[in-house]
Amino acid sequence: MADSISTLIVVIAISGVVFLLVLIWLIPVGLWIAALAAGVRLRIFGDLVGMRLRKVSPVVVVNALISSTKAGISLKVADLEAHYLARGNVERVVNALIAADKAGIELGFQQATAIDLAGRDVFDAVQVSVNPRVITTPEISAVAIDGVQLVAVSRVTVRANIQRLVGGAGEETIIARGGEGIVSAIGSAETYEDVLENPDIISRTVLDRGLDSGTAYDILSIDIADINVGRNIGAELRAEQAEADKLIAKAKAEERRAMAVARKQEMTAKVQEMRAKVVEAEAKVPRALANAFRSGNLNA
Repeated sequence: MADSISTLIVVIAISGVVFLLVLIWLIPVGLWIAALAAGVRLRIFGDLVGMRLRKVSPVVVVNALISSTKAGISLKVADLEAHYLARGNVERVVNALIAADKAGIELGFQQATAIDLAGRDVFDAVQVSVNPRVITTPEISAVAIDGVQLVAVSRVTVRANIQRLVGGAGEETIIARGGEGIVSAIGSAETYEDVLENPDIISRTVLDRGLDSGTAYDILSIDIADINVGRNIGAELRAEQAEADKLIAKAKAEERRAMAVARKQEMTAKVQEMRAKVVEAEAKVPRALANAFRSGNLNA
């Protein structure tokens, strides 16, 4: 009997501990106290326990609410939960809202969540709006009208445009369009020396083309960081053309020489033929004289 009572007590104790642990996990009292201390009003069962049941992390949502409340930004629990369930980054969105508010940038919660769900880093976008980013393009080769190749490296200073982040092209498009503009600017220069003397003509040409259209950035400036002279492609092409013309002329001369040799051989054959005819004719002369003497047609 005593053993049965002891076993029952142990089972009750273990059950009580398990129940207590489950209760502590289900009801995050510590989070509720922290939120209450920060001035965030939450219901234990309606909000915190409901988050557990809806498979929402109370830590993420409560910490985001505390941060936004301290920054003076009013957010709803339901909105944060909805963004979390949509697999969005709640912490990054809230940090972006706080940074935008401090920088005086107009950014609403719905817009921030849309940018985040579009796969862009909304917090980084706000930072780039405040502190413009410099994008360095790879080496871009182009040929001026005089045939000299130039290799240029540019630095593009951009600022994120919050209104165009959703659906706007990224940095790769900026780099590609910048390269296109550099090639066009160098290609339209009369000589490579014009570009070396005034590299800002590349910047002006590129900026005038409105390369930031349809992108998530506003181009503030394009600066040529480095420019070097490459190969003289025009001279190489002319040399190759001259070599080709030389080979063609040589082939034609060889053709004419072969024709002359053939003509000479043909004439030699004709000379031999005529000599044979002369010899044949000379051989007929004595016979004709003899016939004439016999017939009496030849007088002394």
